[in-house]
Amino acid sequence: MAYTAIDKATDHFNTILYTGTGNAGNSVSVGFKSDFLWLKSRTQTYNHYAFDTTRGGNSQLNPNLTAKASTSGDNVTFNATSFVANTQAINEGGQGSNNMVSWNWKANGGTTASNSSGSITSTVQANTTAGISIVKYEGTGSNATVGHGLGVAPAAIIMKNYTRSTLQSWIVAHQRHPAGFNDASFLDLQNAKDTDSGYWNNTSPTTTVFSIGNNNKCNGNGDNHIAYCFAQKQGFSSFSSYIGNGDDDGQFVYTGFKPAWVMIKNVEQSKNWYIFDNKRPGFNVNDRLIAPNSSDAEVDSSEKIDFVSNGFKLRQNFSHTNSDGFRYIYFAFADSPFTSSAGVPTTAF
Repeated sequence: MAYTAIDKATDHFNTILYTGTGNAGNSVSVGFKSDFLWLKSRTQTYNHYAFDTTRGGNSQLNPNLTAKASTSGDNVTFNATSFVANTQAINEGGQGSNNMVSWNWKANGGTTASNSSGSITSTVQANTTAGISIVKYEGTGSNATVGHGLGVAPAAIIMKNYTRSTLQSWIVAHQRHPAGFNDASFLDLQNAKDTDSGYWNNTSPTTTVFSIGNNNKCNGNGDNHIAYCFAQKQGFSSFSSYIGNGDDDGQFVYTGFKPAWVMIKNVEQSKNWYIFDNKRPGFNVNDRLIAPNSSDAEVDSSEKIDFVSNGFKLRQNFSHTNSDGFRYIYFAFADSPFTSSAGVPTTAF
């Protein structure tokens, strides 16, 4: 059996830096259709923006906000290997080169299918090779199951009720929460995780469905929800946890690949989420932080991390990423596998 089925991770996930023009029609090359697109200004205090090819480029969500989707503001156009940034907040001009960052995941090129594996019929587009699916469904307000289309159990889910007018946080399921799928974290908040069966019905996902309880964030009656589901794939993605050691010689976290993107959260304290990637600044030590729960611009921080050939290494004693004795969950996607499908080791930068 090959170590990995994915030798070129950038066929499925890519971080792209681009220079905003301040005008409509700025085309950004990705290399594939960006089915789940997450954007942020690096230089300005602007919201995060999330789009996907299931809801369409005119349905804007903000990962740092509780607001429902907007169809009258910022928007993008999805093309086969690029996207077009059509409005100023996602195309901010006059701020120098590479002032914008986009994180891009490939699902199924915008082609969806009806999925009746769960008690709720869902609309799914899935990339089973990379373990990525986008799932849309209408909530019932009662315990239910929803088909995800991955063929293996998701290890993590990022979800939003995007039509309810009252404020609803983004909720995150993760296999390494302290109470597993009886816990939820909140992408738009610093808060520690919350334990409640109302989120995931205290039930781990299966190879066909994930479970939801009666909480409005994941199952509002008559509301539309979008779920970004991720299964762990050797050599490409890892969704696990570590315990901080409170030392500048921080923990080494094995992923089995050189990371391209890592998102970390202290789930036991009220602390920021942080995203690191291999383009900002593009070398070790990486101290360029963007917080998903904040509109703040990118900062050069005391929170430091190294990306190495088979994982990442914490380089500072700070509470958001490495406080002694606390649990941190992470999402990680690869730049390249530690060992290719041909059994050839890769090289760290």
